[in-house]
Amino acid sequence: MNAPSQHPHDFSASTPDERVRVFIVDDHPAIREALASTITRTLNFRLIGEAGSAQTALELLRRRPPDVVIVDLSLSDGHGFDLIETLRNEMPDVQALVFSMYDETVYAERAIRAGAAGYVMKNAPTQDVIQAIETVMQGEVYLSRRMSSRILNKVIHQKDYTLGAATERLTDREMTVFQMLGAGHNVTDIADQLDLSRKTIETYRRRAKEKLGFDTVSELLQYAVQWTYGREASSSSTETHP
Repeated sequence: MNAPSQHPHDFSASTPDERVRVFIVDDHPAIREALASTITRTLNFRLIGEAGSAQTALELLRRRPPDVVIVDLSLSDGHGFDLIETLRNEMPDVQALVFSMYDETVYAERAIRAGAAGYVMKNAPTQDVIQAIETVMQGEVYLSRRMSSRILNKVIHQKDYTLGAATERLTDREMTVFQMLGAGHNVTDIADQLDLSRKTIETYRRRAKEKLGFDTVSELLQYAVQWTYGREASSSSTETHP
């Protein structure tokens, strides 16, 4: 009598070619190491590479596309949004999953619009990353329960996604510059970190000032600081008092 065939969903019987191929992009070695450890311990996942910059990541990804790319938004040679958009255009079958310290209430929707299939904050439990990879591999979008509820609330109350809040009028780049200004970085620092010219950063700053309705850069900076630290305080309060 022939032996019974393995159940199709029995991951213990997975061969290397059947496992989900994962690639990590993060400029912090410790973060990459932690993610790599989590992925390699998961039976149906296979880590096929990692990179600390967008440029290196693209070179490797073009040679050997994975199933899922875990992307940090803050990279040493650019912004994660740019990498996600490039992946969407060049490798539409690759699922991009954002893993970031940036507040999901500000960046999750932007990441999805850029082409990401999910968003996980770095303070989330490790198991959330595993669940997120499994979710996006099923063709679904992964967001935290908090973020899903926020978006559902917008839909229920028919709030406008673009104009619902003043900061949502900003483009991804303008939002990044705005938040970095609020965190105390000057134009030169921001230009260096984003690998852009000072003039370009000044243009983003001017556009943010105009869209938010301020007359002077000083007013914009004051609001940026209040907005940034106000959110940090709110986030800390939420974590302390769930």
